Amino acid sequence: MTSLVKNTMPVAALALAALLIPAGDTYAAGTVSGKANFDGTAPTRRTIKMSADPACDKANPNGRQGEAMVISADGAVANVFVYVKEGVSGHQHETPKAPVMLDQAGCMYSPRVSGAQVGQTIQILNSDTTLHNVHALPKASKQFNSAMPMKGMKIKKRFTAPEVMVRIKCDVHPWMAAYVGVLDHPFHAVTGTDGSYSIDGLPAGTYTIEAWHERLGAQTSTVTVADGAAASANFSFSPKK
Repeated sequence: MTSLVKNTMPVAALALAALLIPAGDTYAAGTVSGKANFDGTAPTRRTIKMSADPACDKANPNGRQGEAMVISADGAVANVFVYVKEGVSGHQHETPKAPVMLDQAGCMYSPRVSGAQVGQTIQILNSDTTLHNVHALPKASKQFNSAMPMKGMKIKKRFTAPEVMVRIKCDVHPWMAAYVGVLDHPFHAVTGTDGSYSIDGLPAGTYTIEAWHERLGAQTSTVTVADGAAASANFSFSPKK
């Protein structure tokens, strides 16, 4: 081990570790990874009809599948926000300079679920040829409601306090929704369509990992990460009764 991390770590992980380790501190970064699965028959995704707005209808002539419940045939759950809920302390976490990107394309938010650090720039783009308004509903930060009438228009926003999760909606198009998990550290991930996630750069310790889904609720798991090692935490969601 060097004064920071093992030399075999990827460049991105080295850069992250350099941000997280206070001067004089040393550790080899560990990882928590796993999958989110659905215990039951995957529900049928509803089709959103967008005929109320000609621009949206033109972009989606056959309608658009909703993204609230993206579950594969084999039960993999996408759009689950997985993050370290407890156990992160004693390290400074620099606010990333790169923004979190949130697009409005085809009259849907993309991505549906994302994570950001307190004070990190959220860059919001309108890629559509129609009016959207970005209405954020945090409870711990100041709300905002910004009209975006033109294609290519960009705005930048920030959240000032941790909160899981912040809902963002469009008052013009009621089917549009996005969720941002705001943390005071960078240890978070979102599951892909295969249900998998990976949280990297963790020092050795015991952590509470939470997995949050907008319809299926939240689950927690306690994991212990050894110095520079990998640990796993899987989550199984059940249908809501």
